[in-house]
Amino acid sequence: MKFNSLHRIGLALVCAIAFVATAAAQTGNYKLSQAYTHKNLTIFLIHGKDSSTKTNIMTLQEAMERKLFVVYETSNVNELEVENLSKTQDVFIQSGDIVKGGKQDRVLAISIIIPARSGRVKIEAFCVESGRWKQRGGEDANKFDSSNERIVSKDLKIAANSTRSQQEVWAKVSEAQANLGKNVGGDVASGASRTSLQLSLEDKKVVANIDEYVKFFASIANGKSDVIGYAFAINGKINSADVYVNNALFKKLWDKNLKATATEAVSLSREVRLAEPVKADSVKGFIADAEKAAASERTAAGKAKIVKREDKENVMIDAVDEKSNSVVHRNYVRKN
Repeated sequence: MKFNSLHRIGLALVCAIAFVATAAAQTGNYKLSQAYTHKNLTIFLIHGKDSSTKTNIMTLQEAMERKLFVVYETSNVNELEVENLSKTQDVFIQSGDIVKGGKQDRVLAISIIIPARSGRVKIEAFCVESGRWKQRGGEDANKFDSSNERIVSKDLKIAANSTRSQQEVWAKVSEAQANLGKNVGGDVASGASRTSLQLSLEDKKVVANIDEYVKFFASIANGKSDVIGYAFAINGKINSADVYVNNALFKKLWDKNLKATATEAVSLSREVRLAEPVKADSVKGFIADAEKAAASERTAAGKAKIVKREDKENVMIDAVDEKSNSVVHRNYVRKN
């Protein structure tokens, strides 16, 4: 019995050391590109080494469009079920992905890889639409139809990933809708559901206003095989950064991420801009500071590990894949 206990402790220590080594290998070894700026938005590409050569990964949006992935309504506001129907392709869900339909639109609250032929897997979620609890139009109330958008403010990221408060998510959705309406020249709440963030993001005024940003930044990563993430600032203030397990996954997510980033820039376009532009060294400092914060760990859907580092200024979330023990997605947010 003593041997078994010691043996188990030893295995636990080996796993812990392996995790720390893997995480350390992915921390602080980034290089930043030049600053790319359009109006009030500045983007820095993050260059680094791939932590995995795995390429048989679809995004949630891609898998749902191909009818290879199902997100099921559970009638639980904060939990859904997902199923990967593909025989060969894994599916990457990114924290902040919005799924449209069901009884209420939801945002998926963790980043995770769902393996091929997964069966049903429970996943954490928050509602990004309040009031509705029934079928909307021709949508299916028992499952979700698409995932074309990501949440569009750092406050929403904090509410869903760090604070993990449904009430705060609803409050930040309302705030995002108000900011967008103020900056695109009119109300963006839809008659089909005035509280739906997803429907507000489909508003023609919003789409028209972000289009200029998207066209400017869309090609900045073209031909760059070592880009694994990006950081951005709005109105001269550092906002967020995202780093992925490899360049292939970054590229698949770039269009969706850029839309969300551009939407946030539009929603804040009338705020005062700082005279001094953000420099790459400031972004590096932001990343380094976030990585120094005290860590806490929890187990999420599918036995994925979520490691959070947080202090008064920053929050960083690592999503660690159970099988590879690698950080598949790292999100940094500057709180103020």
